[in-house]
Amino acid sequence: MEQTSPSRPDWNRLFEQASAQQGLFTTKQAAQAGYSPQLLVHYIRTGRAIRVLRGIYRLVHFPASEHEDLVAAWLWSEQAGVVSHQTALALHGLSDIMPSHVHLTLPLGWQNRRFRLPPAVFLHHADVLPEDRAWFGPVPTTSPARTLNDCATAGLSPDVLRQAAGQALARGLVTMNELREVERVLEPFGGLGP
Repeated sequence: MEQTSPSRPDWNRLFEQASAQQGLFTTKQAAQAGYSPQLLVHYIRTGRAIRVLRGIYRLVHFPASEHEDLVAAWLWSEQAGVVSHQTALALHGLSDIMPSHVHLTLPLGWQNRRFRLPPAVFLHHADVLPEDRAWFGPVPTTSPARTLNDCATAGLSPDVLRQAAGQALARGLVTMNELREVERVLEPFGGLGP
């Protein structure tokens, strides 16, 4: 059910929405709280909000967070995307390197959509089931098993993939049965063994 906009701006509603998203909000969320585009521009000019991406803003009450780019990419996807692949690998602590792009998996239904891609976002398309999701703060990510299998399919370096899978197994984040794609990809390179 679509939420109706209040007749006048509701600061508490906007602040509550942004609080749950590390201080970020979208133009649509602002409108639902009663903020017109003109009032939003006024807030930017007077220093109450900062434009992060096209259609995404941060209230100045919240300093930029270390992972603001993840939240911004997720909001850009209308909260349909899931942080995935190498980005999720780093978030799960299975890689020491945070990639320069946010890897985001959008539903298959988004493949034919035309939109302006934010800078530093790399898209994948697949339907990610609820059981294949985990959460990193306010942002959904692929689960460790889904992340490793996606990285295997996407051609992640065999050495990096083997190390990440080994760490996930040692930490009890995954089982061997959950890594069938990883096993298949690594077989020509000596498998998951040392």
